[in-house]
Amino acid sequence: MQERYSFPEIESKWQKEWVDSKAYRTEENSTKPKYYALAMFPYPSGDLHMGHVRNYSIADVIARYKRMTGHNVLHPIGWDAFGLPAENAAIKNQTPPADWTWKNIANMRRQLQEMGISYDWDREVATCHPGYYKWTQWLFLEFYKHGLVYKKKADVNWCPSCATVLANEQVVDGGCERCDSLVTKKSLEQWFFKITDYAEVLLQDLDKLPGWPEKVKTMQRNWIGRSEGVELKFPLEERPEKISVYTTRIDTIYGVSYVVLAPEHPLVLELVKGTEYEAETVAFIEKMKGLNEIARTSTDAEKEGLFTGAYCLNPLSGKKVPIWIANYVLLEYGTGAVMGVPAHDERDFEFATKYKLEIKTVISALGSSPVEKDQPPKAVYSGEGVMVNSDAFDGLGSEEALEKIADEAERQGIGQRKVNFRLRDWLISRQRYWGAPIPMIYCDSCGIVPVPDEQLPVMLPPDVVFKSGENPLATSSSFIETTCPKCGGAARRETDTMDTFACSSWYFLRYTDPRNDQEVFSKNAVNQWMNVDQYVGGVEHAILHLLYARFFTKGLRDFGYLEADEPFQNLLTQGMVCMNGSKMSKSKGNVVSPGAIIGKYGADTARLFILFAAPPERDLEWSDQGVEGCYRFLNRIWRLVAQYEPLLRKTSGAGSESSDSAGKWADLDAAGKEMRRQTHLAIQRVTTDIGKRYNFNTAISTIMEWVNALYIYKEQPTANPEVGREALERILILLAPIAPHITEELWRELGHTESIHLQSWPEVDEAALVQDEVTVILQVNGKVRERIQVAADISAPELEKLVLAQPKVTEWTDGKTIVKVITVPGKLVNIVVK
Repeated sequence: MQERYSFPEIESKWQKEWVDSKAYRTEENSTKPKYYALAMFPYPSGDLHMGHVRNYSIADVIARYKRMTGHNVLHPIGWDAFGLPAENAAIKNQTPPADWTWKNIANMRRQLQEMGISYDWDREVATCHPGYYKWTQWLFLEFYKHGLVYKKKADVNWCPSCATVLANEQVVDGGCERCDSLVTKKSLEQWFFKITDYAEVLLQDLDKLPGWPEKVKTMQRNWIGRSEGVELKFPLEERPEKISVYTTRIDTIYGVSYVVLAPEHPLVLELVKGTEYEAETVAFIEKMKGLNEIARTSTDAEKEGLFTGAYCLNPLSGKKVPIWIANYVLLEYGTGAVMGVPAHDERDFEFATKYKLEIKTVISALGSSPVEKDQPPKAVYSGEGVMVNSDAFDGLGSEEALEKIADEAERQGIGQRKVNFRLRDWLISRQRYWGAPIPMIYCDSCGIVPVPDEQLPVMLPPDVVFKSGENPLATSSSFIETTCPKCGGAARRETDTMDTFACSSWYFLRYTDPRNDQEVFSKNAVNQWMNVDQYVGGVEHAILHLLYARFFTKGLRDFGYLEADEPFQNLLTQGMVCMNGSKMSKSKGNVVSPGAIIGKYGADTARLFILFAAPPERDLEWSDQGVEGCYRFLNRIWRLVAQYEPLLRKTSGAGSESSDSAGKWADLDAAGKEMRRQTHLAIQRVTTDIGKRYNFNTAISTIMEWVNALYIYKEQPTANPEVGREALERILILLAPIAPHITEELWRELGHTESIHLQSWPEVDEAALVQDEVTVILQVNGKVRERIQVAADISAPELEKLVLAQPKVTEWTDGKTIVKVITVPGKLVNIVVK
């Protein structure tokens, strides 16, 4: 055995062996219970970062543990390979996006293999491969056939520099997250997935996910935003139209002092046409186009508005109400119109105060004086109370009034109870090249025609021009010009590509049957493996990716392609890797390269530290000293095996198979029994921490304490080789999912010929946990005076008698009155004297 731990040689040797032998290939037709372990697949940006190391190390420990506990494990990897960065690189470096992307994939694949992650590389996928995006296009068409895809004109976030639509979350402080250009609004014909058809089931089925963090489910509930209310019709004064307003607080209807429309509301220009308000209104609308949704609706944003000069009528009171437009009302949410009740809503109060609009109390807090009810309030009251200034409903409790007013609105035909959702349909059109082309064709005779299945994939053309501000696909006549599948006449292709979320909303399904070129996946394969047993990834994907993946799964279930209701049974959202309290990022100059750490200390050290430094769901603070400490610990294990080798040569054979034979441990001395107790206590704790709690940090801490105990035991004159072998082998097996390279090497040094990663997870010997003797602490008036060894099964009276006879105790109790003796069997005795 080498005298020192040479990680470069050892890790490269085993990495090659695992890849060449396909050591982690998923078994076909196995009778073992299935386990699908999955980490969110990476975008191939070029290099792994420490967030990747943490994400993939966590999932790898889970996958390796499940293999050792008798499961047939699916643990695949792939690449979320489409996206704007590749296109920006093409513009900047004149490098085709495909070349840039595949080069990055090759580099990151090498880095993942250097980490020793136990992937089934035969199942690797890349969303930019035609064999993958063919099926992304096919799925688009399936959703289209089932009425869940449509095209409409919509105002979208537009980055003029990147020349593409941006989702709201891609707009940061009013600018593009990629290039910081000011984002504007643009009206474009866009393709949408009708995810709102699944809003109710997406919300309800969150209750089917007890294995998800509650904070993630709360984020999804808030994003879906279900509410119950009434849609009211406010008739316009001297015009036939009516304004639809949705409200969850119809109990405040008599307190409406204005109605406010979104600037983009189609009625606005009609109301001001030919009036003195027209020019100022048009200017206000143009100003709003330059602001994104977040900038307009933020609680910190100043409320801005304009009076249109028009009025509507309160449908219940008949009162004349002015119509305004304001920045904080959006056309996309609700009906694009809001009734202003400033006495009972903070935002409305701020707006009404600024523009000196009426503020009328209609719900009085319990105990308020009659005078207060008739005066404009000085502050908002949004709680429950007693109805005032509300005609026939005065004196009712607000909750009762809410139902009665809704009944009256429906009776009069001026309103209708309605369930509303904050969730909007999913806009998937992107004016980019590096994405899956939307498989639709435009024919002057036939209209919009889907590309036939047999013509998929619609391939990305090579003859495009990359210029800032232009859609590259629009520059390729060979791509655009085609024939209509229906009539055979001249037609043109759609030049938009799909949002990359479309690619990542089903990749976990493709992993179940990744080389199938006849169908998206076979029913047998997908039903065998789905749903994912454990999904690991960042909380930043808690809303959109997870919501879209759930939508795809439910749609495909309803279309008859799979049985699973939900894609991910359990979800672990790991914390960020930080340095000096801030998330690691290139912009902050606090990035630590995984390659540098692996080059200096080895992959096992990197894995050990990233799992030891913090519980997985919490942020991890980087520590160079912590990395060094983990490296020293691995060297300590290496030396322990080297020092034990002479002792282990005395054993009858190398192997853990015979170490638990009946009667083997009957004649052990006290030190040997205690070492075995610590071994099996450690197995018990580590199994719970890794297998149930995912508390890898405490599992590693237990192993470290166990190693210390074995070092001490080795020095005992009567140290039993079999006890040492049992402890040492089990240390290596339990550490193997965390540090796979060094444990594989040391396992072979102990004489084994089969991989440590094929070993069964150790079971606890309950008999070894039984203690013959225990240490009892002796206290006098709460202060420790002695420790003694006693039989573990000693009774309380016997223990008390034994303690009172101890010289140290009599020294502190002589001449004093013993008030009482408090005995905690097996732990302590406290004698109270005065």
